[in-house]
Amino acid sequence: MRGEGVDSVVLSKSIDNSGIVREVDPRTSRDLVALLLLAGVLVGGLVLYAWPHFQMRQTAIATEQMQSERARLIEENRKLRLEKASLESLGRVEAIAERHLGLAKPPADRVVVVEAPEAPPEQTQMASSHAASAGTRE
Repeated sequence: MRGEGVDSVVLSKSIDNSGIVREVDPRTSRDLVALLLLAGVLVGGLVLYAWPHFQMRQTAIATEQMQSERARLIEENRKLRLEKASLESLGRVEAIAERHLGLAKPPADRVVVVEAPEAPPEQTQMASSHAASAGTRE
């Protein structure tokens, strides 16, 4: 049965808080610095733990790519060697010479074989043309 017959009056009083100065508790900033330092140490530890694993993974990926590139280059080199050998075959060169250039093999009696001269021994001294002509004038 509350409120029956009781009149209540609310009086408002204005409060002035402008003179109150709020002080910062030094423990709060010290705790905040400690928390940030702890978080930094934990993040640093995680980075130091994860970095070598990340580097090993990157190295493994690079190694795999280089091995596949090497295999591709070896195969390409093999194909190019085969192509070079087929292009250099004497039968092919002779066929092209006969068809496109109108060249033919000479008769056997008209073939002259020229051999390269053998190199003289190392201790042999050769006379130059200037020294030979100077020696004939005397």
